Amino acid sequence: MPGTPPTRFVYLGPEGTFAEQALRTISAAEHGSRTPARSVPEALDAVRAGDADAALVPLENSIGGAVGVTLDEIVAGESLVITREIVLPVEFVLAARTGTVQESIRTVAAHPQASTQCRGWLGNHLPDAMVVDVLSNGAAAAAAASGEYDAAICAPIGATRHRLTVLADQIADHKDAVTRFVLVSRPGPALPPSGDDVTSLAVYIAHDRVGALLNVLMELAVRGVNLTRIESRPTGEALGRYVFFLDCTGHVCDERLGEALRGLRQVCADVRFLGSYPRHRWGGATGDRPSAPAQGRTDVDYADASAWLARLRTGDLT
Repeated sequence: MPGTPPTRFVYLGPEGTFAEQALRTISAAEHGSRTPARSVPEALDAVRAGDADAALVPLENSIGGAVGVTLDEIVAGESLVITREIVLPVEFVLAARTGTVQESIRTVAAHPQASTQCRGWLGNHLPDAMVVDVLSNGAAAAAAASGEYDAAICAPIGATRHRLTVLADQIADHKDAVTRFVLVSRPGPALPPSGDDVTSLAVYIAHDRVGALLNVLMELAVRGVNLTRIESRPTGEALGRYVFFLDCTGHVCDERLGEALRGLRQVCADVRFLGSYPRHRWGGATGDRPSAPAQGRTDVDYADASAWLARLRTGDLT
């Protein structure tokens, strides 16, 4: 969809989940169509097939770590690229039908990750209640609304969607937990650099070379490119064969990162570009700003060095 803003969005459903809440922070999605998918593969396949312009899927959680199925599926099949990231605070509530009192609750519907993140609160406030696993936060809210269970642990949007009363809010044990979602589209011209960007890559190392992973890291380090995340996933080819997912600061159009990509292409078995996109900002908080490149590692330094080399090649030694 080069040059065309997305209007048809798909997201990991069902309705009333954190994924829908994250998607609705995007203005185009708020005014476009939003279709829930039953799984991450279904959401990404809808984009590959042209049935949707973009898919919103979870990539990692600050408590649970990387979402393996998203990493696996984003590199399976036709190429897709990340065009945006959304970091959403994870806020769980205990919700029930109107008139329910907390003391009467005997069964609580919850997604396993939700109940795990609220284990301490449940032990302190509902020690005798039975927690029943369901497929999603949205499904938990729906089950409580139908009367199948007394209450649900869900996202605030789920309680609102199913007209439940919130009996307790902010019940997660880790108050600062967040989930990082990414908006994924079919490949097109790179978005212009924002000045504060992330580039995501999938790197397949040469397993028959000693120090292959070190070579990957050196291609970034010697150019002052900051590696902010690295995850490994099995390729499925054989035991011990992995693909490494990298997030680094910078944009594919930046000279330093461009040189690093060229170097990675030379030393790796394969490199899959997963997109350059603006980094999530927390309202300009200083703790969320990227560290400045070391001296001699800025784009200006690289441009100056390139100009110097060009002069040398023409015999100008000034």
